[in-house]
Amino acid sequence: MLKKIRKRIFISIAFTAIIYLAFTIYADYEKVLNSFKNFNWILLPILLLLSIGNYLTRFFKWEYYLQIIDVNLHKIDSFSIFMSGLIMSVTPGKMGELLKSYLVKQVNNTPISKTAPIVLAERITDFLSLTFLALVGAYYYNYGKSITIIIGIILLVGLVIISNRKLFETIIYFLSKINFVGKHINKINMAYESSEKLLAFKPLIAMVLLLIELKIEYPVNTI
Repeated sequence: MLKKIRKRIFISIAFTAIIYLAFTIYADYEKVLNSFKNFNWILLPILLLLSIGNYLTRFFKWEYYLQIIDVNLHKIDSFSIFMSGLIMSVTPGKMGELLKSYLVKQVNNTPISKTAPIVLAERITDFLSLTFLALVGAYYYNYGKSITIIIGIILLVGLVIISNRKLFETIIYFLSKINFVGKHINKINMAYESSEKLLAFKPLIAMVLLLIELKIEYPVNTI
């Protein structure tokens, strides 16, 4: 099953790349040529190594999250699923990376609702690390402090809501009266169980610190 999905993904990547290249050339043909002419190709191997280092670190993060919620995958399958999810990074908020949860389900029948919170945890830790770096930069350059602090507060409030089981259960109790929510209450509870583990203090701080270091050491394609 995974081989069939992988083949379709590679076809999709190739098709998307062709369309993207065609639109790029059509829109700014001369600018694209000038960019290639002025690019220092000696830097290409360095940039590729930085990108590889970034992706390997993020794969470690993916594996760490899978262990937290007790999902066991063969390393090759796990790496293939992780790399397949990267093609959805261009979607808003990278939410298209939920494809990884679908692929995990195809491999070992783990419910999507159990692994989907990994994508949420990845985005939250991304935003927290970026907010921290932005806050440092805002104070250093004395610009944009208020906006950065507001965004940080909003993220922290969201984390408090997610990590507070009683508050979550109260909210779900009222929302469960809605037919649509009531039908999916088991999936919502399963998703919350995973979210609670992934966003616990220890893994949250560990992954935020990892991403801060990652963004400093590998500034290429780390968002």
